[in-house]
Amino acid sequence: MAFQQLASNKLRSFLSLLGITIGIWSIISVLSAVDSLEMNIRGSFDKLGDDVVYLDKFIWGQNPGSTYWKWVRYPEPSYDDYEAIKANVKSADITSYAAVVGSKTVEYKSNNVENVFFLAITYDFSEMYNFDFSKGRYFTRGEHQTGVNQVVIGAVAAEKLFGNIDPVGKRIKVSGRKYTVIGVLEKEGNSILSVMNFDEVVMIPVPTAQKFMNVKRSRNTLVNAKASDGYSMDQLEGEVTAAVRGNRRLKPKQESNFVLNKLSILSNVFDDLFGVISTVGWVIGGFAILVGGFGVANIMFVSVKERTNIIGIKKALGAKRYVILMEFLIESIILCFIGGVMGLLMVYGMVQLGNIVTAGEFEFTLTAQNVIIGAGLSMIIGVIAGFLPALQAAKMNPVDAIRA
Repeated sequence: MAFQQLASNKLRSFLSLLGITIGIWSIISVLSAVDSLEMNIRGSFDKLGDDVVYLDKFIWGQNPGSTYWKWVRYPEPSYDDYEAIKANVKSADITSYAAVVGSKTVEYKSNNVENVFFLAITYDFSEMYNFDFSKGRYFTRGEHQTGVNQVVIGAVAAEKLFGNIDPVGKRIKVSGRKYTVIGVLEKEGNSILSVMNFDEVVMIPVPTAQKFMNVKRSRNTLVNAKASDGYSMDQLEGEVTAAVRGNRRLKPKQESNFVLNKLSILSNVFDDLFGVISTVGWVIGGFAILVGGFGVANIMFVSVKERTNIIGIKKALGAKRYVILMEFLIESIILCFIGGVMGLLMVYGMVQLGNIVTAGEFEFTLTAQNVIIGAGLSMIIGVIAGFLPALQAAKMNPVDAIRA
């Protein structure tokens, strides 16, 4: 009977569920956007590693305020710091160092690309960042130590310079020096969170860079250490702090002139951000749901008014109160549930369109949890919106209802 009533008043039913559709779409689309953003950021965290400490002069995720001028006077992480950590920190499984060489013009035959980002790295740098290669390979330990004129190049830089030609084995020219390309990194795309854009980079061993510049005195550096299995982050931080303080000859009472950052700092910042966005989404969607719920309730009151005499006949023939109550309640629940499903289908379509537009560089997702929330919320609204009209119908006196 509930389905018959909905089918016989198609326009009214459609307009009623439209409010629920918009409300569910508003809430679930915001929740899905937050979940997608969080999933992509967490994925970047996993790739970078949550067991890594980064030696730096500024604290992540904190407004320096009055301490800015103190931090800005801190020395940059140096190659000596790297060597001190590598030699003295037993809890570190991997320690790596990188120095920005600068932007260079790279030539291959008649092609040239300007402002290519050059980076001098230690051997463990690849293991620290889990590089994937589309072609070729990474430096061997022997090649790195001897300072061979070889480079590993990013996917975008390789495409600009070589086009469709396989870069591996080709010789490029940089500032009058020739280098052989031995590997091309897998394309990363526009990552939400990354240490640097490895798609545009050209990497050379530190000993190779030492031939034309003093890499160990470079100001733009990156020093980090990854914890070994069985060691906690607290142990790693303590040993790294002791190693760097010893290298910088700081007295016991002197304040450290460096900071140790870790991804959990940024994770806490993002947790707060995700919470705020989710709350805003619930507030916006809640108003839409409220309007939709009032719309459904109003339609149900109208439906009760139109069918008053039929309700009277049913009660005169022996229909119990709960039968009348359930008839209108089920009608309201079905109406809201269909609206919720339509809202979820709209969100699913947006998710698929987003994945097509971003070409996989940012992954949108509609989780099972959000589907359950959307379906459950629409049914709850159906119960709330339909209860009072259904109760009004159930309490009618059969004689008065028939006369009406």
